[in-house]
Amino acid sequence: MLRPRKKYTVYDLQQLKGQRCLTHIHVKSPEEAAAAEAAGVDLMSCSFDQAESQARFPALVAAAPHSFLSAATPHGLATPEEAIRVAFRALELGASSVYCSASPFIIEAMAREGIPVVGHLGLVPRHVTWTGYRAIGRTLAEAQALWRRLRELESAGAYAAELEVVPHNLARFLCSQTRLLLMSLGSGSGCDTQFLFSDDILGDYDERLPRHAKAYRDFAAEHRRLQEERLAAFREYIADVREGRFPERAHLVEMEASLLEELQRSVAGDSAES
Repeated sequence: MLRPRKKYTVYDLQQLKGQRCLTHIHVKSPEEAAAAEAAGVDLMSCSFDQAESQARFPALVAAAPHSFLSAATPHGLATPEEAIRVAFRALELGASSVYCSASPFIIEAMAREGIPVVGHLGLVPRHVTWTGYRAIGRTLAEAQALWRRLRELESAGAYAAELEVVPHNLARFLCSQTRLLLMSLGSGSGCDTQFLFSDDILGDYDERLPRHAKAYRDFAAEHRRLQEERLAAFREYIADVREGRFPERAHLVEMEASLLEELQRSVAGDSAES
């Protein structure tokens, strides 16, 4: 059975560079993927870093069959061989490309096998011990380092790079100087895609919203409301059982009285004979 035709391929995205900024959402569930596709988002990404996320990946693909979906591979890939194995598994399950925050050495090995790879530039949350949580590239030295890293990713064969929390004017300049598709996460509107996590868009957590993000809904409040409703419903159920209000007659199935009486007589007869 042929898979549905995707709205975009990597080739299509490369042809769109410089034409317009694409919308890009990181989703975490089939429901979010289906909603993103129905809403008309251009690109999606999702985690592919644990057995659980890998197991649910086909459901995400099925929920958004026409969408470009990039699989985020695990941080800490130890060898090129491991990276290639994980990436091909993601592609086999329906990924359109893979994201990898590893070094250009790892990315080059993947690209040599024809794997479409998205690298990473700027802030790396798992490496913040080196930088702290802050914008990367506000000094000349950091901007030059970003440029060198970008060229390394180009040489390694990546087709795109996530650009995380980089000054917007620097991001715009870098995007104009590279054939890579630059995906802005907190790096302004001058890149090839505008990237946000669904958790941020939906307000789906209780922590402070990052400066670069915008919440369009308050799912955290809705989750709290639902939890209060669960608690209230469970308490009412317990009280009904204890006080004899549940089950009611409408919840019961009843045997015909004459048949029950016949059963009772037969049971009484058996008991007498024994």
